[in-house]
Amino acid sequence: MVTLTSPNGIEVSPPVTNVSTEAGKTRPSISTAWDEMDAPNYPWLKNYPPFADWHAPIPVLPAYAGFLNAVKNYPDNLCLEFLGNWWTYEEVGQMAARAAKGFQNLGVVKGTRVALMLPNTHYYVLAYIGTLLAGGTVVNVNPLYADRELEHLVKDAGADILVTMDLAAMYPKARKILDITKLKKLIVCSMTDALPAHKGVLFSMFKRKTLADVKEDPLQMWFDELLANRGDYERVAINPKDDIAVFQYTGGTTGMPKAAMLTHANVTANTHQVARWYNNAEHGKERFLAALPFFHVFAMTVVMLCAFEYGAVIIMMPRFDLKDCLKTIAKRKPTCFPAVPTIFTAINNSPDVKKYDLTSIKLCISGGAALPVEVKKQFEAITGCIVVEGYGLSETSPVVCTNPTVGTNKAGSIGLPMPGTIVEIRSLDDDRVLGIGERGELCVRGPQVMKGYWNKPEETANVLKDGVLHTGDVGTMDDEGYVFIVDRIKDMINASGFKIYPRMVEEAIQLHPAVEEVTVIGVDHPYRGQAPKAFIKVKKGMTLTEAELREFLKDKLSSIERPEFIEFRDQLPKTLIGKLSKKELKQEESGKVGGAV
Repeated sequence: MVTLTSPNGIEVSPPVTNVSTEAGKTRPSISTAWDEMDAPNYPWLKNYPPFADWHAPIPVLPAYAGFLNAVKNYPDNLCLEFLGNWWTYEEVGQMAARAAKGFQNLGVVKGTRVALMLPNTHYYVLAYIGTLLAGGTVVNVNPLYADRELEHLVKDAGADILVTMDLAAMYPKARKILDITKLKKLIVCSMTDALPAHKGVLFSMFKRKTLADVKEDPLQMWFDELLANRGDYERVAINPKDDIAVFQYTGGTTGMPKAAMLTHANVTANTHQVARWYNNAEHGKERFLAALPFFHVFAMTVVMLCAFEYGAVIIMMPRFDLKDCLKTIAKRKPTCFPAVPTIFTAINNSPDVKKYDLTSIKLCISGGAALPVEVKKQFEAITGCIVVEGYGLSETSPVVCTNPTVGTNKAGSIGLPMPGTIVEIRSLDDDRVLGIGERGELCVRGPQVMKGYWNKPEETANVLKDGVLHTGDVGTMDDEGYVFIVDRIKDMINASGFKIYPRMVEEAIQLHPAVEEVTVIGVDHPYRGQAPKAFIKVKKGMTLTEAELREFLKDKLSSIERPEFIEFRDQLPKTLIGKLSKKELKQEESGKVGGAV
């Protein structure tokens, strides 16, 4: 039995349970292992990496357990670094306990929703852990949301408290929301106080325009006021399998965002699954670079929570900036760098990349979008590291599959199911499980699958059927259990009844040496109904014409798959984490001749 002790002496222990099945047998819950004799003959078990062990027990613990364990085992190790400021695990543990007490003083109890509208700073970590220790539920908020989106999210979540920064890009929106929602308190974090003393003074003197004018208000308080206590928070009994740790909002390409309810067990399970995959990690010695925002589920789990599992240092960047990123890698020497393909592409194509030593990086996990093979190869050649492509969703906390860090790493594949995770390819017509090599919807069962969507019973029923999550992605599985994503179901292009997958078209275009980025969508066509349109960004210093590209694609795509329309652009729209976004392009093209459907 593992026993963890919090900074104020509170102990938490993992329960072990079984779920009854027919014939008097038991099927392991997310806290136990599959019995080798009872486990089905899944194809990925033929050569599953022994260090990951698909059958091994996955503990059921509160989402803060890994952090408390790191505080206990590595109190003097660095925990967080931010623009020259740093804090040890003991220091962060003490501040997190004080944050928990502060939240409880404000009335936070089990189930109270606390919205975090923050960039990557130590404030996010303290507010996240403090909320969970107090028994509350973290509501992750994108700081760049428009007023309407922010209002919807705060109202939908029923948040009582909102934590934000005193930045001009954030605070005014948060203050406005305080007036038009049922929020009870706005907590404001000082950017100047987050920096080392000399930098803080310079920032306040020369970057005043980036700071908001924060006036005194009985409905708001500063973060340091929240911490003004002894940290003697009251222990809250957590049922990891039922209690919600995080509301992770996900909206796709249409409609208002909806909250995936991630339980403590969901979050902890996925953290353990991912951490088990990193087989050569050295506990207490790794350095994680956080260039992706923590409010996004990828960085929350794969960067922040996995770093806690290893007692690692988290080197935080408030946002991704190419030059700052290169400087940070060269100076701070991170060993693990989870990122999205566009970040790897930007580094590969930087004219200054040879000026920086990037060889400290041992492992990069790529997610968020398809990783072009050439991008992977080039980044590995520059750094000498291993880049593995994975796949996940907000609804799965988020990781479902990842390529092994050693052994077979199949190009174009999202890899093998995570430990304890079952992936099935199901028919788009009748939901039956398909065979090896057949194309259908990727469906998932596992301990990381969400409880459901908050206050959305119909939408929950549409995606969660008999405990199986229907992802909306089209994929295949080979005879070794490696999974390949073909495309999103909703992104498929129907041209005269022929299904065209934009991802396949994008991969073919990406093979041209002059192409840096490409996005393909379906647009209206007077004869076919729909046809592919490609939006392309050409590499700096190179040229490419439409005629040259069409000639290049002749032996790579069928005539109906080749883009009917091609448009070259200086920039392509991206999400905040750098994932290429089709949403804006579809909106632009809607209603045009050759416009998107």
